[in-house]
Amino acid sequence: ICALLFASLYILCHFIITHFKKHTDFTAVHDDEDAAVNRIALGLCTFTLAVALGAVLLLPFSIISNEVLLSFPRNYYIQWLNGSLIHGLWNLVFLFSNMSLVFLMPFAYFFTESEGFAGSKKGIMARVYETSVVLLLLTLLVLGMVWVASAIVGNDAASRQSLYDLWEYYLPYLYSCISLFGVLLLLLCTPFGLSTMFTVTGKLLVKPRLLEDLDEQLSCTRFEEAAVSHRI
Repeated sequence: ICALLFASLYILCHFIITHFKKHTDFTAVHDDEDAAVNRIALGLCTFTLAVALGAVLLLPFSIISNEVLLSFPRNYYIQWLNGSLIHGLWNLVFLFSNMSLVFLMPFAYFFTESEGFAGSKKGIMARVYETSVVLLLLTLLVLGMVWVASAIVGNDAASRQSLYDLWEYYLPYLYSCISLFGVLLLLLCTPFGLSTMFTVTGKLLVKPRLLEDLDEQLSCTRFEEAAVSHRI
């Protein structure tokens, strides 16, 4: 069931990305190697978007499935909407979200920008090796900066040893920070988006004639008539 749900989201996200992407980035590439790289990057971006969409829809899906189970407690055909499925979906979304955030999206970016090491044979694998090395160095740099910052702030042995709890502490903390940043960005951009939407809607809508001021129109007509008479 989880595989079917994710496959549906992946297909939907693939159609969304292919609809909004620039055709020159993926289709009008004459080099077969660049075309393969762009297809791989497209697949990684589609996977990440599917995970993000699954994370957004997970809470409504949990609420709706709970309501359906409460409404039809003895129906055999909806018993697959149980707590174990929701718990498994939450674990998978959390796992894939961290993997997409930490590995897949940086890999897709560095993979499209890579050209292979100097002196190495050209090909997909050369780009994969260069991307893996760059991503490994970036990961070590970030972890080193976090370890140094934790040691400076904590200034004890426990803070230096806390970096070893990467899976249990730092990845959930990073995921929470990114989610908080996304919520703040949403709160910042939503008012501007709503104001722009109402402005565009006001320009598109036609003002009803019942709300027009006839005296104002007569005054404008007299001014236009006077201006034309003055020109004559």
